[in-house]
Amino acid sequence: MVEAVIDRTFFPRRRRLVRRSVAEAPVRRVVMAIDVARPMRTRRPLRLVPGRMCMLLESQRPPVGAEGHDRDAETCLASEMIAQDLPTGTVTFLFTDIEGSTRLLHELGDRYGDLLAEHHLLLRRAFSRHRGVEVSTEGDAFFVVFPSVPDAVNAASEAQRQLFRHAASGRSSVAVRMGLHTGDAELFGDNYGGLDVHRAARISSAAHGGQVLLSVVTAQHAMRSPKVSEGIRVKELGRFRLKDLDESEQLFQLCIDGLPSDFPPPSALGGTVQLPPRLDQFVERKKEIAELRSLLARHRLVTLTGPGGTGKTRLATEVAAIASGDFPHGVFFVPLESITEPDLVPSTIAGTLSLREAGMRTVLETVKDYLAHKAILLLLDNFEQVVSSAPVVSEMLLAATELRVIVTSRAPLNITGEQEYPVPPLSMPDPTEPATRPRCADMRRSNSLWSERERSLQTSTSPRRMLPW
Repeated sequence: MVEAVIDRTFFPRRRRLVRRSVAEAPVRRVVMAIDVARPMRTRRPLRLVPGRMCMLLESQRPPVGAEGHDRDAETCLASEMIAQDLPTGTVTFLFTDIEGSTRLLHELGDRYGDLLAEHHLLLRRAFSRHRGVEVSTEGDAFFVVFPSVPDAVNAASEAQRQLFRHAASGRSSVAVRMGLHTGDAELFGDNYGGLDVHRAARISSAAHGGQVLLSVVTAQHAMRSPKVSEGIRVKELGRFRLKDLDESEQLFQLCIDGLPSDFPPPSALGGTVQLPPRLDQFVERKKEIAELRSLLARHRLVTLTGPGGTGKTRLATEVAAIASGDFPHGVFFVPLESITEPDLVPSTIAGTLSLREAGMRTVLETVKDYLAHKAILLLLDNFEQVVSSAPVVSEMLLAATELRVIVTSRAPLNITGEQEYPVPPLSMPDPTEPATRPRCADMRRSNSLWSERERSLQTSTSPRRMLPW
């Protein structure tokens, strides 16, 4: 049977090379040898894609549990390949890869190979059922092309469902991110090239594990097509700057019934800025803002301290908004005012980042994994109520070397690397003192603050608590 596969797939000179590789390899390496060998160049390039050979070879396998049965060989044989032309014209490109694959490799060791084989098998089965043509595979990453948008959308959805069921069965799980883009298929030898391929790859890189992102072209086709399977809808996420692309991309997410659909913002340049809205005019504090920006550039943890009502939160929010351009992966405001249990701090941060627990890992580990290698600014507000959870901040800073944290608190955290910045109150100047320019400036700022608060209270239609700034 293997001889028949070789004869039908490869030209004579290539057949000899493959036969020699097969003869020198154990049974479990037979299919792998066929998979990695590239067919000779022809007028129309050929690719090895999932096909009907898994059915042809079914009778060649010993039953599970029988003598001679090899689980690795079974996994490989189920992913046998046949030659097929690369589609041309307008196609839909799909890129996938496993999120956190390096961490999984360290955690699982030798078992990672089995996990990767199961991952390949599940994805190849889903892609082949929807006319997918496998262009290339490198490590845990797939590059697959589909002749139509509905085929690509249905294949990606089925693949994510299969991975979810596989994890729900109690076996080792992986979180696979996927990106889809529809464009012109430009052939360069036996591979695709052009801007549309790069755009699809960048969209995939912006996704999170378990998430499927779509370009605007693919999303529009998917929303109009009656061939897209039931239980699938498209959700608009907004515009994002992607690496190496001149203009921002409008991204959409594939929401699949029964699967998680809440994900953090896409990993893009010029990330999300989640700060509380201004409810009144900001009292100008140029000197404090300049000093805090300088401290934030030199220190990874800056704590604004002072009694209540000195404007710590408002000042920190203003500094974060001004510095948002320095943090391509986003700025996030974490309100801790209502939190009294220190153990809830990691889950509150995770909620702000739209993170969910992953398997047996703790919430803090999930947060640290997400923050690693991302330039993010966190603003932790009202930390004095949970100051005993200061080690959480230390762990995050150790795990994420590009992370910066601004804290507002009535007392410092007293951890390594902290830079405290006492925020002085805006006191009313003594009218008996000479009217110097600094004194007049202080008076104007103080009067402006109190006038603004008075107006906000007068215009309120219901009783409310005084704002903390």
